[in-house]
Amino acid sequence: MNQSILFPDIQAWDDGSQSVRFTAQQAGALIECFVTKQKLEQLSSSVIESEQVAIDVFVDFRFDLEEIAEALIEDEAFNSKGHIIIN
Repeated sequence: MNQSILFPDIQAWDDGSQSVRFTAQQAGALIECFVTKQKLEQLSSSVIESEQVAIDVFVDFRFDLEEIAEALIEDEAFNSKGHIIIN
């Protein structure tokens, strides 16, 4: 793992995008990252029926999701708003 990209242990459900939002920090810059409900369902092989279940699945797969986000940040795969989306 690249130590220049840090992931604070903070996550929240984003109702508008139906995603779990988490933050990465690179060279002092905060980068908003999102993992979609569909991706969480794919990873967990289950249907996510509530915000809390989504957060629980995110926590269970945190390491894998942080690795994916890190690779996307390194590839500069930002969307038009400067966010990283894992879907």
